[in-house]
Amino acid sequence: MRSRGHRSRRHHHGHWSVHARVERFAEPALLLLLRERAAHGYDLLERLPELTGEPRVEMGNLYRLLRALEEEGLVASEWDETSPGPAKRRYALTPAGAHLLEHWVEALRRSQERTSEFLKRYEERR
Repeated sequence: MRSRGHRSRRHHHGHWSVHARVERFAEPALLLLLRERAAHGYDLLERLPELTGEPRVEMGNLYRLLRALEEEGLVASEWDETSPGPAKRRYALTPAGAHLLEHWVEALRRSQERTSEFLKRYEERR
C-alpha cells in the first residue's frame, strides 16, 4: 500500500515512516544563518542541515531561494573577489530580512506551543 500525495508520511512493508516538518523551514533557517554572518552559497549549503534536519540541501534549491529573497530585498549579495579561486557571491541579511526573521520566530513559537499542547494531550491519554 502506497500513500499518494503525502510527502510527510509513507507506508511501506507494513511500517509507517512519518516526517514532521515545517513547510518552507529553509527560509527562516537561511535568514538566521545570514543574521549570524554573511556567507557564500557553499557555506550556507554546508550549514543549513544543522537547522533543517535534512541530510542535505539541493544546491539548485538553495540558489533559487537566495535569488527570490534577494528580489524581495530580504537578502543582498555582492561579488567577493578576496577569497581564493574565482569570485563568489557573498550573501548578507538586509534590515527587511531581519524584520521577516522576527515574524518567522513569532510564527515558530506559536507552532511550538501548538505542538507542545498536542504532545501533552497525547501523553495524558496514553
